[in-house]
Amino acid sequence: MRPAAVAGLAAAISGDVLAPDHPAFYGTSAVTQLARPARPALIVRPACAADVARAIAFAREEGLVIAVRGGGHSSAGHGTGDGVMVIDTRDLRHLSVDPTARRLRAGAGLLAREVVAAAHEHGLTVPLGDSGSVGVAGITLGGGFGYLSRQHGLTVDRLVSADLVTADGRLVTASADSEPDLFWAIRGGGGNFGVVTSLDFDMVEAGTVHGGALVLPASRDVLRGVAPLAGAAPRELGVIASLMPAPRAPFMPPDAVGRPVVLVVGVYNGDRAAGEAAWAPFRALARPIADTVGPMPYHDVYRLAPGGPPAASVSRSAFVEVVDDVVVDALREAYASAPGTRAMVQLRVLGGAIGDRPGEATAYAHRAAPAHVLATATAPSPESLGPCEAWADDLLGALRSRSIGAYVNFLEDEGEARVREAYPARTYRRLAAAKAAWDPDNVFRRNHNIRPVVARAD
Repeated sequence: MRPAAVAGLAAAISGDVLAPDHPAFYGTSAVTQLARPARPALIVRPACAADVARAIAFAREEGLVIAVRGGGHSSAGHGTGDGVMVIDTRDLRHLSVDPTARRLRAGAGLLAREVVAAAHEHGLTVPLGDSGSVGVAGITLGGGFGYLSRQHGLTVDRLVSADLVTADGRLVTASADSEPDLFWAIRGGGGNFGVVTSLDFDMVEAGTVHGGALVLPASRDVLRGVAPLAGAAPRELGVIASLMPAPRAPFMPPDAVGRPVVLVVGVYNGDRAAGEAAWAPFRALARPIADTVGPMPYHDVYRLAPGGPPAASVSRSAFVEVVDDVVVDALREAYASAPGTRAMVQLRVLGGAIGDRPGEATAYAHRAAPAHVLATATAPSPESLGPCEAWADDLLGALRSRSIGAYVNFLEDEGEARVREAYPARTYRRLAAAKAAWDPDNVFRRNHNIRPVVARAD
């Protein structure tokens, strides 16, 4: 890069421009996925949408690939990269709540837990998945499913509008009434169409819920029983079941820590008595090792999900058409044979309100999928991930006969064929046409990329 050009950019924006010699440079560029450590060329931390537009223009003039970092949770590590210019949106932190209209406006740099905490003061929320540290823009652009999805749909189903800066520097508002084709595309099409700076959501009720963690033995019968129970449960109940080592936690018996368990974490968003009744069949699967299910504030939901510090890991995931013995046995066998220092296989039962809209309503199109599975293995260092990658690919192969697509938010760098699995053919063609209209030069390609191609007539 030309030093004079970098100095000019720094003078032209109200945010910060960090070069590699800045003391905070590498801490700022860090992302959760440590499997692919990177050395970006420059980091721009815009303070407003106009700063984003100037940063995009600078990158184009200097021939730099743009990476957009929100919460840093991209499974593929797309928020950074070798030699790229990172547009880090973390300083776009405006937040306003209108409880009467049930509307929330959030800057793209906010994390899910910050948005949920603000909404919770009014007994409301935006459904934003199961991780509090994920960026609000990133989860939304991929679709967004979590504990409230069976009751209230995906995150994109609550999105009213979004402000974004396009490849040519325009500041655009996308909604059902303004640029509806773009609005369709950003609800599941990822970061292919611009840099989102602000999002407006329609909120739903979620004050005190009946939820928590239910720790069950890691038996085949337990894992087989979770899916049909979750699928038959009232829509108010959303659960995630993880086959994993028992975590070290205050509620966990010391002699259970590290042993394989099925950790069922969930939320019933409704009446307490009805919540107790909805949870009862899960307790009946086996004698619980630990049970914390009870009344809790909804904003505490992010304390329930299993997690840990950033690590070198590999994951593979897929929507499945049914959770039968083939799927259950594949997950159990994968867990038993996992390399690395930690492993987890996870089952999410979907359905409910997710399928109330037709598949073509948004770019997230797998609305009929009844369940989603995810497997992750962690290694001591990025250099020792080879066995984990082979293990993860083997599991994906074992699930192939039941797989019906991929979830773009959980994809790693797995190739174009896997990106296409995230979208039915007709949806992909429509996305490619939107890409051709809004980013014909593929400026935004550090993502699960949709190539700009004009769609042919069906």
